Amino acid sequence: MPAAAYAGKPCVCQFKVGICDQRCTVEMLNTTHYIACLNLKGRRALVVGGGHLGLEKTEGLLASDAIVHVVSPEVLPEVEALAAEGSIEWSRRDYETSDLDGCLMAIACTDDTDTNIRIYEEAEAKAMLVNIVDVPPLCNFILPAIVRTGAIAVAISTRGASPALAKRMKREISDLFGTEYARLAELLNEVRGWAKGTLPTYNDRKDFFEEIVNGDPDPIDLLRAGEEDAVRALIASHQERHAALVAG
Repeated sequence: MPAAAYAGKPCVCQFKVGICDQRCTVEMLNTTHYIACLNLKGRRALVVGGGHLGLEKTEGLLASDAIVHVVSPEVLPEVEALAAEGSIEWSRRDYETSDLDGCLMAIACTDDTDTNIRIYEEAEAKAMLVNIVDVPPLCNFILPAIVRTGAIAVAISTRGASPALAKRMKREISDLFGTEYARLAELLNEVRGWAKGTLPTYNDRKDFFEEIVNGDPDPIDLLRAGEEDAVRALIASHQERHAALVAG
């Protein structure tokens, strides 16, 4: 497993206190993170480590259409297969500083504390995004648990305090927001162009979409009942009413 920060173990973070007293993890709990969704399509990302965690991070980056470079002397067969099919670049060696060149982010999940600290410090010096897995103080961003359903993505973060709790919340949110929400997002996206071209102000467009989403009948209930045509008719009726309001 990667070197982790916990009380009683030799310090692995920038505080260099000798023996960990968890002051770093307390600081993480007091940090308010700026939540953002990154567009990684066509951007280079470095993953150092080819074990189970390295595979998990690699697959997540590939799902976001990033260009992934894995650096590790040894990798799991699944990582090797991704390299063989051309989905990723794999360098079968230890990390080198030049591996950061041209990358937007670096994720390290090695079992060597000195290497993890080095990657963090060198990535920070380049103002890169860097995450040392399981070592919160050696991260300038953290990776939340993600629920993905079509166009819908929900991120859950406990600021690193409890990944187990984040996983439970992920399961519950996944059950709550099913495929109907993703389909409604797609149907509403189909009329965004019409709304921008027909409704003159932001508030006009806001009212149009909110009346559909929060109105009666409930479009989610209709989709759960398999009545997509009724949802389309509902959207069309709101289009007619709002177009008439604009026309005066």
